[in-house]
Amino acid sequence: MTFRLYPNKQIEQSLRYHRKLHKDLYNAAVNNRFTQYQKFNQSVSYFEQQNCLPVFKEVWTEYKKINSQALQATLKRVDFAFERWFKGLGKRPRYKSIRHYSGWTYPAKSGYSVESNGENGYLNLSKIGRIQMRGKAKYWGVPTTCTIVYRNGKWYASITVDVLDQILKPETLPTGAVGIDLGCKSALSITDGENHQQIEAPKFLRNAEHLIKKASKIKRRKQAPNKNKKLKASRRWKKAQSKVSKLTRKVANQRHNWVHQVASEIVSGNSFVATEKLEVKNMTSIAKKGKRKKQKAGLNKSILDVGFGMLRSTIKYKVEQIGGVFVEVPTKKVKPSQTCPKCGHQHKKTLDIRVHNCAVCGYRQDRDIAAAEVMLYWAKGEITSRLGFCRDGSVANPNGNLTELGTSFVDADVTSSTSRTRKQAGSMKQLGRAKRQKSKSTGLVSQTQTSTK
Repeated sequence: MTFRLYPNKQIEQSLRYHRKLHKDLYNAAVNNRFTQYQKFNQSVSYFEQQNCLPVFKEVWTEYKKINSQALQATLKRVDFAFERWFKGLGKRPRYKSIRHYSGWTYPAKSGYSVESNGENGYLNLSKIGRIQMRGKAKYWGVPTTCTIVYRNGKWYASITVDVLDQILKPETLPTGAVGIDLGCKSALSITDGENHQQIEAPKFLRNAEHLIKKASKIKRRKQAPNKNKKLKASRRWKKAQSKVSKLTRKVANQRHNWVHQVASEIVSGNSFVATEKLEVKNMTSIAKKGKRKKQKAGLNKSILDVGFGMLRSTIKYKVEQIGGVFVEVPTKKVKPSQTCPKCGHQHKKTLDIRVHNCAVCGYRQDRDIAAAEVMLYWAKGEITSRLGFCRDGSVANPNGNLTELGTSFVDADVTSSTSRTRKQAGSMKQLGRAKRQKSKSTGLVSQTQTSTK
């Protein structure tokens, strides 16, 4: 849950000071790892840097004012960055300026306390003070971690809580099942096999694009910062930059709000959702050469304006939160837009053909709706082939023929295409487990030494 913080001037100065110190510690830890490896060919682990914190505080006495567990969490951020780099999940860790270091984390309740029941309240931060916060959480429980974030001149607190499972899951699940096709014109084409609905793309970025371009043009005429020429940003440039950031943040907030509203509406009546497996990163890649480079840039902007990835992930977590089933159909093998949902006949269609008209069975339907129907029927057939029945007890596949269409449906491997085993870079729980194992091993060593004596 994210709450907006309203600190007074004195506390805000303290927040800025703590943010600067955490940024300096992050950069110092990154520099220590690179220096030790380049000069001495030694790798530095998280435990070594954590054990050096007491000595570090004696030299840099200003860090005595900061919660020790918050400092450990900052060092753990460095460890996360290097782990991701080693495993190929991220780029090489870099030093961060204050502009690109958003905040810090309290991994335990010893560094903070919350005076709230889930709606508004106060946040007490160790060695900083008591701050008023505003916001409303959908579910509330026992606070576990707290992350302080500074974004666009405003302070936020992201608080994670432990919520009981029986609070999250409703007593009776919705019995609906839908297939969803994502697009640029109609953001979502939803169908349950009989009823169809299309939600138009809101185009928040397109509507605000002329304002952003105007503000960006004004910013380009001001003196921008330049490290090579040792130029500092002028006050007018900072003011113009603030206006551009405000406009882009408004667009992001509008999109975020719209996505949650749409996802909540879908989940309120459906516990089974089937949608397409999309690689948004590949879909929005930049065209290098050719006459259609400008057209591809416009398509990329439209895809990102709708927020395909955000829509999919939000619907997925909301469905799984209530105990429902979320299926991602392998589109490369199933080919929903090229397949007839009634007879299964596949016919290649170009993007300009927006109506599905089957030459075999004569079924006529909107292209996106037909694709959503194919995904729904395929997902039901895949699930029922394993479980034998649907959640609501009804017949799994009303058409009956889509699971017998040959390679396009039967041979499609749902496990290899819809689920990707992602390498884990570690977490605070894994860190605690490693600490306990280390303490147990040291205890066993000491016991053996005493027994031998």
